[in-house]
Amino acid sequence: MPKIALVDDDRNILTSVAMTLEAEGFEVETYNDGQTALDAFNKKLPDMAVLDIKMPRMDGMDLLQRLRQRTTMPVIFLTSKDDEIDEVLGLRMGADGYVKKPFSQRLLVERIRALLRRQDAVAGDVVGDTEETKVIERGELRMDPLRHSVTWKGLEVSLTVTEFLLLQALAQRPGFVKSCDQLMDVAYDDQVYVDDRTIDSHIKRLRKKMRSVDDDFSAIETLYGIGYRYNEE
Repeated sequence: MPKIALVDDDRNILTSVAMTLEAEGFEVETYNDGQTALDAFNKKLPDMAVLDIKMPRMDGMDLLQRLRQRTTMPVIFLTSKDDEIDEVLGLRMGADGYVKKPFSQRLLVERIRALLRRQDAVAGDVVGDTEETKVIERGELRMDPLRHSVTWKGLEVSLTVTEFLLLQALAQRPGFVKSCDQLMDVAYDDQVYVDDRTIDSHIKRLRKKMRSVDDDFSAIETLYGIGYRYNEE
């Protein structure tokens, strides 16, 4: 039974969403501010977190930043219609997506299920020798989907599920261009529409992580107005 953490200072949202998720078979923990959630996460992490951006004591951005220092678990932001800048910043910091308030609880449930399915697949709960489970070796890059492991020049790089899937999609066919639409399909299935900037933000964060172990990393090439491709080095 996956454990979902809901963090929001609106008690009505916490109560209604928790009831919906529990009815869908999830175990739910609720917190009304970021600091309380972080204290709990330091003891035991949930399988996924759903975070409001604007909260007292510690907002969603600060909480996400602290989480990304130690975990790649999926994170969804709940945002208001006025939080467009925060959405982009959150994605750059490593969020896996966002759902706008007011939102359909059914949409949120499906979004959660989609991210958990992807995490299970990347973590190795999907068996069989498929394109999605094969070890990829491209020059200095090595990816093992069944272990959610990525190394560059032998150095480990910690990626979120979304970042891993985007890199995998590009590295599977070096030299071939993937459009933003194609990468959206990889990252988000058919759950919700996201624009090109969402993919751009994930790619920027992915590059930053790769450059944390190699300042000269340049294997992911941008073709402006077209998409991205992986150049084997």
